[in-house]
Amino acid sequence: MVKDFRKGFLGRIKKAITDYGMIVEGDRVAVGMSGGKDSTSLLHALALISRSVPVKFGLEAVYIDLGWPVDVPLLEDFCRSREVDFHVVKTSIAEIVFQARGGKNPCAICAHLRRGAFHNKALELGCGKVALGHHLDDVIETFFMSLFYTGQLRTFAPATYLDRSGLTMIRPLIYVSAEEIRAWVELEKLPALPNPCPASGHTKREEARELVTGLLERHPDLRSRFLNALQTFDRRNLWPEIQPKNKS
Repeated sequence: MVKDFRKGFLGRIKKAITDYGMIVEGDRVAVGMSGGKDSTSLLHALALISRSVPVKFGLEAVYIDLGWPVDVPLLEDFCRSREVDFHVVKTSIAEIVFQARGGKNPCAICAHLRRGAFHNKALELGCGKVALGHHLDDVIETFFMSLFYTGQLRTFAPATYLDRSGLTMIRPLIYVSAEEIRAWVELEKLPALPNPCPASGHTKREEARELVTGLLERHPDLRSRFLNALQTFDRRNLWPEIQPKNKS
């Protein structure tokens, strides 16, 4: 059972990488490390995959230090044990978000600043790809957040080329669920540090997560159905665009 789970978990990550051309020969990939279960799962999985596939690619682990107390040496040891270089980028993001700006709209500002610091470090390291630990549950939650708060039917893509930086953002965990990641962390005995941010657990994403959890209890196949809907989407199944008025 353990062997089958490990094979299936890594197999779905490989499939996502192949389906969307996330990694090719000679790539250098910067993995965003937060210390949470998603990022450690991603790094561990990519390190294992890099040793077992014919496509040769390099990994760099990047931790953006926001200013919260985090066991950074634990993360460094974790990466070193997988022969992946670990890089720390010191910032004052926590102070900027919660003091200078008074904690208003902290998640959006924090995400923007973190993304900039991460991308700059990736470029400095000579990486052309940046990998994030978003999984299938995140895909679904983002869809509902977009619907509720922006009135748009959208979510993030598996791979996105970023014009401003020239980097490509990839999300190799999109075919695995949060539940599977929790099992993977326990099976592989991976570190999973708690989120020290005071806004953790009190965000719009947390509301969307609770909604999705409730839907999954009533519709256990929601994840597979949602993934199928994304991959077979046909614009013609929704309303047609409003026709422009004739000018006369």
